[in-house]
Amino acid sequence: QVQLVESGGGLVQPGGSLRLSCAASGFTFGAYDMSWYRQAPGKERELVARMSPLGGRLNYADSAKGRFTISRDNDKNTVYLQMNSLKPEDTAVYYCNALRYGLRSNTGYWGQGTQVTVSS
Repeated sequence: QVQLVESGGGLVQPGGSLRLSCAASGFTFGAYDMSWYRQAPGKERELVARMSPLGGRLNYADSAKGRFTISRDNDKNTVYLQMNSLKPEDTAVYYCNALRYGLRSNTGYWGQGTQVTVSS
């Protein structure tokens, strides 16, 4: 059974930091791109950061560059998102995503999400 379980969300003041974790099981973690997405109320889900299986390819949303860092530990089947200098506009539900590209179709999984609220 595939599981992606996010943790580490919460309430933080502007300028603060949070570290999100996503523990994966039930699939070959090291073969998947791992990403963090977020969805704010009334907005579409958007990509925050993505990392290729061995970490050689990174993508960040412009809003995340210089403040957020994605990392992964393939031995622990876990992906992280370190978020610094948080702003109120970072408030959203953050989702972990696993994606494997196939010849004819892709395989992807989602976590249940963790709420991040940035407010004073």
